[in-house]
Amino acid sequence: MIPVQLTIEGLYSYQERQIIDFKNLTDAGLFGIFGSVGSGKSSILEAISFALYGETERLNMRDKRAYNMMNLKSNTSYIEFDFLNFENKLFRATRDFRRNSKKFDDVKPSSVTFYQQIEGKWIPLEHSNAEQIIGLNYANFKRTIIIPQGQFKEFLELGATERTTMMKEIFNLQRFDLQNNVASLNVKNRSELDQLDGQLKGFEEITEEQISAQKETLKTEQHKFSEAKDNFQKISASFQQLKNLKTDFENLKQKKENFSNLSAQKAEIDILETKTDLYDRVSRIFNPLLVEKNKLSKEISVKQSDAEKQNTTVKQTEAQFHSIKEQLTAIQPKFEALEQSKIQENDLNLILQILNYSDEIKKLKERTQKGSKEVQEVEEKRKNIQHNIDLLSKEAETLKPKKLDSNLLLQVGNWFIQQKNLKKSQEDQSEKIKKQELQIQQISDELKAFPENFKESFQQKKENLEIQKKEFLQKLDHLKIQQELAKFTSELHNGEACPLCGSSEHPNIVEFHDVHSELKEVEEKVQSVDKELINLQKKENEIDKILERKGIFENQLKAEQEIISDIQHHIENHLKQFIWTEFSYKKEAEFEAKRSSSLEAEKQIEQLNQTIFKERETLAKEIENLEKYQKALETFKIQEAKKEEQINSNRSNLKILNWENYSDKTTEEIENIYQTLSKSNTETEKNYHELVQKEKQISPKLAEEKAILNQLEKQISELKLEILSNTELINASLSQNNFNSFSEIETILHQKINVEERRNWIQKFKIDFETLKNGIHELEEKLKDFSFDHEQFAAKENEFNDAENHLKQINDLVVKLSSEIERLEKEYRKKEDLLKELSQLQKRSENLKVMTNLFKAAGFVQYVSSIYLRQLCDHANIRFHRMTRNQLSLQLNENNDFEIIDYLNEGRSRSVKTLSGGQSFQVSLSLALALAESVQANAQSDKNFFFIDEGFGTQDIESVNIVFETLNALQKENRIVGIISHVEELKEKIPVALEIVKDEERGSLIHIV
Repeated sequence: MIPVQLTIEGLYSYQERQIIDFKNLTDAGLFGIFGSVGSGKSSILEAISFALYGETERLNMRDKRAYNMMNLKSNTSYIEFDFLNFENKLFRATRDFRRNSKKFDDVKPSSVTFYQQIEGKWIPLEHSNAEQIIGLNYANFKRTIIIPQGQFKEFLELGATERTTMMKEIFNLQRFDLQNNVASLNVKNRSELDQLDGQLKGFEEITEEQISAQKETLKTEQHKFSEAKDNFQKISASFQQLKNLKTDFENLKQKKENFSNLSAQKAEIDILETKTDLYDRVSRIFNPLLVEKNKLSKEISVKQSDAEKQNTTVKQTEAQFHSIKEQLTAIQPKFEALEQSKIQENDLNLILQILNYSDEIKKLKERTQKGSKEVQEVEEKRKNIQHNIDLLSKEAETLKPKKLDSNLLLQVGNWFIQQKNLKKSQEDQSEKIKKQELQIQQISDELKAFPENFKESFQQKKENLEIQKKEFLQKLDHLKIQQELAKFTSELHNGEACPLCGSSEHPNIVEFHDVHSELKEVEEKVQSVDKELINLQKKENEIDKILERKGIFENQLKAEQEIISDIQHHIENHLKQFIWTEFSYKKEAEFEAKRSSSLEAEKQIEQLNQTIFKERETLAKEIENLEKYQKALETFKIQEAKKEEQINSNRSNLKILNWENYSDKTTEEIENIYQTLSKSNTETEKNYHELVQKEKQISPKLAEEKAILNQLEKQISELKLEILSNTELINASLSQNNFNSFSEIETILHQKINVEERRNWIQKFKIDFETLKNGIHELEEKLKDFSFDHEQFAAKENEFNDAENHLKQINDLVVKLSSEIERLEKEYRKKEDLLKELSQLQKRSENLKVMTNLFKAAGFVQYVSSIYLRQLCDHANIRFHRMTRNQLSLQLNENNDFEIIDYLNEGRSRSVKTLSGGQSFQVSLSLALALAESVQANAQSDKNFFFIDEGFGTQDIESVNIVFETLNALQKENRIVGIISHVEELKEKIPVALEIVKDEERGSLIHIV
């Protein structure tokens, strides 16, 4: 994965949108990201991780991640990350989330979209799975590409199980986990073996000998079948001739019997034909006339019935019409007097209104009197409240001079707070300096145990020891040569070739004494010198560490002294900023007293203002009530005047009745008189109009019913004429066809003969009669020269049946034998196939047993994982060995756990947990680089990226140089490395870098340096 561009906005300390173009950074091969603590350096890595995986190292979902990641001054957060994957394809990942405008701590979950650039256009993907694009899950991404703060040693300290799982995921070692595959193959093979065993049990009796015996039997039976077949064909031909002759004689006999039956029926058939012809002629002539007669009879009957019903309806309607006329005559006088009665009803209504208005005027006068008292009381309350407001306002005015300017108090108060903080910082810094000086003094006391020129002394001792070691080694080599020559001289004999010069003569053989004890003594001296060298190196390393600690503490002391100097400078500048003449910077207590007095006055003024505000609210309500009461009084007076005016209007509108006759009566009495009269008038008018409406409805109905009755009587007369005409036509047809009466016609037609069906049946009889007659004649001509003997036929039939049964028995036996032989041959071939398959499965079973033992309990995966780990360890040692000046290297023990080989301690192994912080960084970096290289090779990518977010603060100057040499060398291997640090000295070693500056107003800002 190679970063291309990162956009951040509203994330952690990044308030404004910041864009990082990684092109110049990645082109350099090695780049840095620098800034002070808390400036937002690590947030860049978190932004990349969150954009890709939706995960961060610092926060999870339970930590309200969206809310805590969002900048507190922002309402939206946005991350956009462009990158190249291992296939060199360009992708983009975007995430954003928003703050709820109504609830500050409610930040909605982020929306995520992944894109791929295709032909210059960003095409959205259907998924947001970064693992599918990059080839790494989040955990392995942290271990091989972006290593967050505090996680650098994670891979080194992983347990064997977790490390194996990681190796499986990164290098796809699951493909070597074939245990389940082998198990399923084994189960399948075992199942197939069981099935074959069961199948072969059914083939135990099938043999080649059995098949050969069956074939011999078949040949014998086939010969018998051939002889029986020839004999059957001869008998069958003779029998078939007799059978045909018998059929002809039986057929002739049957036809003669059928002809005799038909001859007996012929006379009856002729009579039926005559009757059918008569029925057909009468039906064609008289049926239409009879149909017409019946139709007319039905119609006249229906019309006569309708006429009787209509006559009854007309009589009823006439009676109803006369009744309505009588009721109208009776109600007419009362209806004519209705107008005067209604005027009287209206006058009573006006009198009722006058009485009601009088009662309402009395009530209005009472309410007006009561309202006037309420207005006076409210006016008195208003005056009292206004008086209280005036008194409170005067009291507040007297307190205002005691209140000081709040901005002035705030500024002076902040000055005193800063003054306290600066003094506190000065005291704390002085304490730190004392501790640093004490630690430096303690280290100096430790160094007193060693001479001042210990470096030269140690160097001289080393050189002396090396000279001694060299002399001992030379002597040791000389003694070993003597020892070997002594072996040669002991083996030299005259006449035998010398192994060195080849001569067969040995005149002067040198004699050597035994040097074994001397050799042992020199070897012990060499070992003793090596031990002294190692001890000297240990002491020198120990003194170097003490000096390094002293240098660190002296640098820290210098830095702390600079800090306290800055604090003193700040204090002096702060004193110059005290510009308020009404106060003294030496008298903070006096300022606090004045501020307290001012705050108390401000508090009293605030309380008075609140009381005034409440009084004014009460005053506004009382004024509102006063206005409301005054408006109500005016309304009462207006309503009273309107009622008086209405009373006068009603009295002047009276037409028949006189007001004086009713002024003494009560409202209830007049109401009863009015209701009675109103009800009577309403009923009279209603009844009269209903009777008139009924008269209008029934008059046309009566005329319509009479017209219908006349029409029915006319139609009945017309039907009687048509019936008379039909009778005359029937009589004329009887005379023309020589019938005496109509009853003869009815008798004939009563038969209901199906003419067409009867004639077809008669025609068929005639055809059958003639056909039989001709058939008998033909058979008699055919058989006139033949005779038939039943006994001879029976004997021949028995002979035929015996021959047929014999042939069938032999044929069935041949067929059965052929089928059995075919079945046996087929089963035998199947048996041979099953035996071959059984042999293959048994061999496969043996192989699967071997594979089961090999892949059991993921053992093969563990084996492959250990190979990958050892290769990884070898690659890491190339760099780690160099970084530690050939003093340490890494190895795997038998449990696949990492251990350290310490060459300063006779090459013994120890736990990686015993490494110092700097050494842990070196080995972790070496492992991470080796792991990243393996991932790169596995992904077959040209370039790869690696980010480091810690570690350099633990290295000395020489180690830092070695680490940077290693990182610079990675450029030749197409590796890109980014470093995050707050150590300013590292900027000089990095060719290209980003500077993160945190502005108090604008948040974190990114600059390229």
